[in-house]
Amino acid sequence: MGPIIEVKNLQKHFGSIKAVDGISFSVKKGEVFAFLGPNGAGKSTTIKMLTTMLKATAGELRIAGHNPSIDPNGARSNFGIVFQDPSLDDELTAKENLLFHGALYDIKKGLLNERMEKLLKVVELWDRKNDLVKQFSGGMKRRLEIARGLLHHPKILFLDEPTIGLDPQTRHHIWNHILELNKSEGITIFFTTHYMEEAEHVADRVAVIDHGRIITIGTTKELLKRTKKKDLESAFIALTGKGIREEEGSFIQNMRLRRRVMRR
Repeated sequence: MGPIIEVKNLQKHFGSIKAVDGISFSVKKGEVFAFLGPNGAGKSTTIKMLTTMLKATAGELRIAGHNPSIDPNGARSNFGIVFQDPSLDDELTAKENLLFHGALYDIKKGLLNERMEKLLKVVELWDRKNDLVKQFSGGMKRRLEIARGLLHHPKILFLDEPTIGLDPQTRHHIWNHILELNKSEGITIFFTTHYMEEAEHVADRVAVIDHGRIITIGTTKELLKRTKKKDLESAFIALTGKGIREEEGSFIQNMRLRRRVMRR
């Protein structure tokens, strides 16, 4: 059986800026894969291409055998995503948020109700199903987003900094849920994080991207051996440097502004 995610010479250019510059990697079915990089490294742009939100400039992509550029609906049916920024409707209840998502994927009512109950119990929100989301804490919202991302039984779950801004206890709780689903359902997990200890403890393999290029891929043990460091955070800094980076969007906007100024 081939990899569930395949990326070959993937590129994304914004004018003269190469946000993603010819990266290649693959992810096995059921793998927990960490995709790490400093701000502006190209990881968010890569995830947007993998999840059909951006079209690649060049290169090849396969999501469970589907090319997102040619067959976006086929690709979307095989993955769920938890965005970095909250994307729930605060004016709806937990149950209504899931019902709306289920309608988008045309899940039949009986099956939808069955899956909602199961997932809300898994993330320990069944007793709060009829409460408005605006009453939820940040951790509860994150757990609901994970339940929503799994509602259509995806083969892959993309997590873009799923625990950002959460306290250590809530982060630990959420990762326990994610890893249980990975083991029980065989779901492939592809995630980004700035918490290096998360990647160190949960990822089967780690890829590090910087300046739009993959620097290295391997297990945490392999990365520590290559960099001669004792923990993943030290290895990450050794690979990417100590300089402070701009966010990807801000970097691209600033470059465009500079070009406009230069033309005047």
